[in-house]
Amino acid sequence: MTVEMREGHQGTGPGAITPDGCAVELYARFPPGDEPDVIAAAVPAGAHILELGSGAGRVTHPLLERGFRVTAVDESAEMLERVRGAERTIRTPIEDLDLGERFDVVLLGSFLVHTADPALRHALLDTCARHVAPDGCVLIQREGADYHENVPRERVDPRGFTVRIASVEPVGDGVDSVRAEYTFPDAAWTQTFRSRALTKEQFEAALGEAGLRVDAELTDDGIWVRAVPAGRGAEG
Repeated sequence: MTVEMREGHQGTGPGAITPDGCAVELYARFPPGDEPDVIAAAVPAGAHILELGSGAGRVTHPLLERGFRVTAVDESAEMLERVRGAERTIRTPIEDLDLGERFDVVLLGSFLVHTADPALRHALLDTCARHVAPDGCVLIQREGADYHENVPRERVDPRGFTVRIASVEPVGDGVDSVRAEYTFPDAAWTQTFRSRALTKEQFEAALGEAGLRVDAELTDDGIWVRAVPAGRGAEG
């Protein structure tokens, strides 16, 4: 399977670069952050998780260590080569996935819901909806409210690397071109990608079109949310 670089996306730095501009070597270095804790607190112990856009296993591996079963999906063979211990690794664009089975949890992280293309967003959420069990849930990571503002900004990680949002430039129709820079003591990478900011109303409308609804905000900043099939009662 050959996947071309997406329009408006590019990356630089050592190693392979995926179609959305992600550097494999960079994501293999990144620590998991608090995402595994947020996920573990929101779903049943031992749940089978369908991780859409697993990358090199940054979140996959901590979830496996916590006793979850994970099926990891990514369009990059180089990313999936880094994943260890998953029940399955499946190479495909997320929007094309149709396994004919349902999972306790479907995970859509990495701000993928903010794709610039509304049709692709709809397809991503459709993939979530057709793979979640009737009594399961979908966990989605959104951008923070000020993600497209206060630029440039940077965060110096105590482990010795710096993440910098260098620029956010409008390219039309509500879409921004975002340039991120990642500097380690021995290497540096950049990623340029297109992102569409979503209001709470726009986000919930997109979920509704896919037959999902917000069940809970999992973090105080609203970046992580849990959604469930729309037909399920609030008590479900």
